[in-house]
Amino acid sequence: MKKVIIYKRFERFWHWAQAFLVISLILTGLEIHSVYSLFGYFTAFKIHNVSAWALIILTAFAIFWHFTTGEWRQYIPTTNFLKEMVIFYTKGIFHGEPHPVKKTELSKLNPLQRLTYLSLKVFILPLQILSGLAYFFYNELPSIGLHPSLDTVATVHVVMNFLLIAFVIAHVYLTTTGHTIFSNIKAMMVGWEELED
Repeated sequence: MKKVIIYKRFERFWHWAQAFLVISLILTGLEIHSVYSLFGYFTAFKIHNVSAWALIILTAFAIFWHFTTGEWRQYIPTTNFLKEMVIFYTKGIFHGEPHPVKKTELSKLNPLQRLTYLSLKVFILPLQILSGLAYFFYNELPSIGLHPSLDTVATVHVVMNFLLIAFVIAHVYLTTTGHTIFSNIKAMMVGWEELED
């Protein structure tokens, strides 16, 4: 085994800041929809809006970072070992079989992760952000020629929220499937990971 820097400093900051903001948005969004009462409606609404703008700013920096560093290449989908990854996650992982795809400095993501994160970055988060902006500026939309129904905006926003919740649950679970239960989390905190030499 050798220690290798897998996650760069900005990547770790972006990951944990995004996690904090997404969880904040999920919790406050559910409260705004009266699922429970934690902060109170008006406080939840304010926290939700501040977190949303912070996520938009963070996303802009992350897009810039991905393209200037070339890290965007990590998300290019591939079918190599895709079938093996599906079998591993549905069966092999429960029988202690070895991971079919080895993580490297140049290839951090396996084929299923590439597809999942790509769909998150080009479908779920953009629709979540755009529907949130449409909510926020709903009364101004007609002035720029847009006339979506409030029900449509709300439905898109809520559906994307539930997809994000499903992603967070699956993501947290899969972080526990490394060499040890906390090795993947530790790698995202300190940057380096022990990989096979």
